[in-house]
Amino acid sequence: MGGVGEPGPREGSAQPGAPLPTFCWEQIRAHDQPGDKWLVIERRVYDISRWAQRHPGGSRLIGHHGAEDATDAFRAFHQDLNFVRKFLQPLLIGELAPEEPSQDGPLNAQLVEDFRALHQAAEDMKLFDASPTFFAFLLGHILAMEVLAWLLIYLLGPGWVPSALAAFILAISQAQSWCLQHDLGHASIFKKSRWNHMAQKFVMGQLKGFSAHWWNFRHFQHHAKPNIFHKDPDVTVAPVFLLGESSVEYGKKKRRYLPYNQQHLYFFLIGPPLLTLVNFEVENLAYMLVCMQWADLLWAASFYARFFLSYLPFYGVPGVLFPRMPRHNYSRVAPLVKSLCAKHGLSYEVKPFLTALVDIVRSLKKSGDIWLDAYLHQ
Repeated sequence: MGGVGEPGPREGSAQPGAPLPTFCWEQIRAHDQPGDKWLVIERRVYDISRWAQRHPGGSRLIGHHGAEDATDAFRAFHQDLNFVRKFLQPLLIGELAPEEPSQDGPLNAQLVEDFRALHQAAEDMKLFDASPTFFAFLLGHILAMEVLAWLLIYLLGPGWVPSALAAFILAISQAQSWCLQHDLGHASIFKKSRWNHMAQKFVMGQLKGFSAHWWNFRHFQHHAKPNIFHKDPDVTVAPVFLLGESSVEYGKKKRRYLPYNQQHLYFFLIGPPLLTLVNFEVENLAYMLVCMQWADLLWAASFYARFFLSYLPFYGVPGVLFPRMPRHNYSRVAPLVKSLCAKHGLSYEVKPFLTALVDIVRSLKKSGDIWLDAYLHQ
């Protein structure tokens, strides 16, 4: 393997014009430690050890790809690849040896190739192009719901019926705001990332009272490592709920903070309010304070100020595959994804909300049973 080198992670980038050192995966795997991280993009090896803290998506997000091929994640998360490559150039330290596969580990090379072809087909079909009319209507719908809820209380008074109707309308508005800010967070609507980020701050801050930076910090990790425990925050819900490997881990260590074998039952009691209201609100506030996101804090404060000033006078007391694709194109790409899954023998399922909820409960029960078995017998 002529030219295979092992420069230290602090020796800097490769010199322009000089032949690039080549590495094998065994060498790259050694560099997946805090403060010492390499990754591979398009068969080129980059040392991101120092730069990770400056990564716009956060050091944790890019760190999840340490000692891995991050080509697909790189292409999925960035709009202007040529622009981003300029930032990668100073971090370049070498390339994969010619005899090395592009991915490390037991990955299905044909599946990866077919997925990339699917991604290219989606681009050729312009499925990543947003419809201005769709999103203008969506924003207008959200603002109309906000106004309608206020008018109900203003015209009919703060009785039980008007209050319930207003709460229902506001719930619809909040749900649609989540969807809108999701696409803005993935820079899916405007051509320029800056416009997407500015609009997302307005929707998340003024319309929802959350930090856009906090949501991006969580959600981008979900897309980078979907359903991977300890990397995807959406499935890392211990110690309230146990899923997957955490069930065995807690059982073996005799940890019993809650009756986990009954978690599929108490999910309905504490799951939605605890996870979506208490946990998100506390985590969101803590993130803004610890990370000193003062602009996001002001945006969130403007939401609460608007809400209480609007309604307080009436009541008297304070009451994974294509992250950048706009959601109105999901139905068009679905047949292509279904065909890819059929080719590789993968299960393709689209579940109604209630069916998905039943699956969640079953998964909680299964994980709870695994915990109980490990707790009693291991």
